[in-house]
This record gives sequence, structure tokens and C-alpha cells, in this order.
Amino acid sequence: MNRRTLLTVAAGAVLTAAMPFAARAQAMPSELVFAVVPAENASGTVDRFTPLANYLTRQTGVKTILRVASDYAAVIEGQKAGNIHIGYYGPGSYVRANQQSNGNVQAFTTTKSKEGAVGYYAVGYVKADSPYKTIQDLKGKKLGLVDPNSTSGNFAPRYFLDKAGINPETFFSNVAFTGSHENAVIAVINGTVDIAMNWWNADGDSNFDRMVAKGMVKKSDVRIAWKSELLAGSPIAYLASLPAELKTKIEGAFYEMHLRDQEMLNRMENSQTSAWVKVSHQDYVDTEKMLKFIDALRRKSS
Repeated sequence: MNRRTLLTVAAGAVLTAAMPFAARAQAMPSELVFAVVPAENASGTVDRFTPLANYLTRQTGVKTILRVASDYAAVIEGQKAGNIHIGYYGPGSYVRANQQSNGNVQAFTTTKSKEGAVGYYAVGYVKADSPYKTIQDLKGKKLGLVDPNSTSGNFAPRYFLDKAGINPETFFSNVAFTGSHENAVIAVINGTVDIAMNWWNADGDSNFDRMVAKGMVKKSDVRIAWKSELLAGSPIAYLASLPAELKTKIEGAFYEMHLRDQEMLNRMENSQTSAWVKVSHQDYVDTEKMLKFIDALRRKSS
């Protein structure tokens, strides 16, 4: 090998090393890791999503393994490191993953409800027999959030409450993270907090309704005292660096799920989803604005 060839090889190596991870396509993985954060207990999440992992194995030809993460941060870090290939996010945690991976984590699908709606809401639950009718009635009371990276359980409440002139840390007597959407509801019912944030799609389609269906709570236990504006749909995102052929198969598996395995879709989404629809990062521009607000809050408090 002559000197010119050596210089060319060396320059190519430098350029490859300098390329962002998202621009370097990976070889076909021997297995796919699909990660979710439990909105319910971990065993319930495994029961709900294991059929999806098996379905993706059949549709892509690549063995898919389900990973139930402890929190959103674990999914974000796992995708950033390339150890998780597909993640199910809330819109805010997705944007965070996209930012921290320099664009290598990309949303490609979200759900459409039976009524045709795309997107969901953050709501605040109070005990049904409590005197609280509006958020203003809860001044000096205790607020339960879900996870620091949860959209419905942290980002959206802070963002929209600020629009109403409410700073949670000064408006409420105490602000606490409960760890999961189910824990937040239980905290309200047990009186640990006076209002707890959660996700809500429509009447009959919410984390709370799933808890009712499992016999964990009664429909009459709580009611909604606060509701956000419409949020972007919770997306599923893959690594942009996956082989194009594999990404196409993953997309097709979701976009055609209602045709290929409606029974599994009903089980996974409590019969409330009509189909998975296409999204892109552009659908989360408003969510990026929300995160800029959250980041500004964190800088002020640090």
C-alpha cells in the first residue's frame, strides 16, 4: 500500500468517525429490542406487549425481545446507546430521546382512536367525593405527578398550568412523583395526594379505565378536575440507523396491524385503537416548545 492509499484510507476513517451516529447505517441486527415503560404494573405490561414482540418477530423475520424499562430515562439512554432498537414513548420523552441521540431516534407511528382522533390529553384526577371542582380549588393541596420524563404526568401539567398562571411548587403545598400512572391514581384514592396527573384519550379510554377493567379501582372513585389541551399522540420510534429494509418491515407491521392481527391490537390497546397511523418528527414541533419551557424551568431551579 503506497503513501497516497494510506492517506486516503486514513482520511476516510476520520470522516466515518466524525459522522453522526444517525448517518451510519447499522448491519442487520440478530435481534430487535422493543422497550416500553409500564403505565401499569410490570406483569400487566408484559402480558399486554409480549404478543406484539412475537408479532414483530413474524413480520420482520428478526427475533424481537420485549424489555420493560423502569422509567422513560432508561428507554432514552438505551436507544441513545443503540441497545434498544424500538421504543414506545410519550411525546415529550420521544422528543428528549430524539435530541439526546442527535436525531437517531425517530418517531414513525402513533395510534388513531375508534373515533378517528390522533392525540390525547393530560388530566388531573381528584376523589369523586372531594369538594374540588377546578384547579383553583386545589391551592395549598398536594399534587401527584408520574415520572420526570412523562408528558401527561409532568411536562404537560407544568406547561399548561404555567399558561394559567400557576407554578406548581408555590401553588401546591407539596409536589411528589409517584413513579407510574397507576401509582398516581392509587395515591389520590388513598389520600396521599389531592390531585394526580394522568393520561386520558376519551371516555372509556384512559389509564384509569384500564385499572377499572382489571378490578383495581371503581369507576366512581375519581373524577377529572383539570384537563390539558390536546397533545400529540404517543409515538413508537426506531433507530434511524437501522437498515432501510428492516425499517420498512417494522413500519408495515404497525401500519397494517389492524388488517393482520386485529385481535392482538385490541388486546394491546383495550379495543380503543382503530389503527396505527404514520407520523414524523414534524408532528412533535409543538412538543419541542413544551420541552424548551421545561428546560428553562430546570435551569432556573438549578
